[in-house]
Amino acid sequence: MPSFSDYDSAVTYAFGLTIDGITTKSIMEVDGLVLEADAIEMRENTPDGKYVIRKVPGRKKAGELVFTRLFQQDDSWAKWIDKIFKGDVTSSRKNGTVDVYDYQGKKVASFKFLNGWPSRIEYTGLRAGDANPMTERMTITHEGLESQAS
Repeated sequence: MPSFSDYDSAVTYAFGLTIDGITTKSIMEVDGLVLEADAIEMRENTPDGKYVIRKVPGRKKAGELVFTRLFQQDDSWAKWIDKIFKGDVTSSRKNGTVDVYDYQGKKVASFKFLNGWPSRIEYTGLRAGDANPMTERMTITHEGLESQAS
């Protein structure tokens, strides 16, 4: 990971999404980069009879990532979720990586998700007479997120 001075922080300039070696272009926004573990509560009595509650870390949690991109002729997201609709869950599970770059194009962070599959695709920006672009938002449900060393 790059180092920052006391007064600097990582300003996100760009990011990339790669799923099974294929890079998706025109990603505008990424949400859900959350690294989280279960907290297990242990209740016990000490030898002198005091009741104690301790919390210990458990397994990492699964989660969801949400990607927004400009609507385009690339229909790979729609084809991917269509496999889910047809019951082809096994081949629909894919691993992927989200890379975050600074303004100089240097990678500042990387996250790998495991066994992800599209659980929702939403089309937004549909307003008659509006000059704003239409966007496509995909939610990927995954079985775990890992921070990768850059």
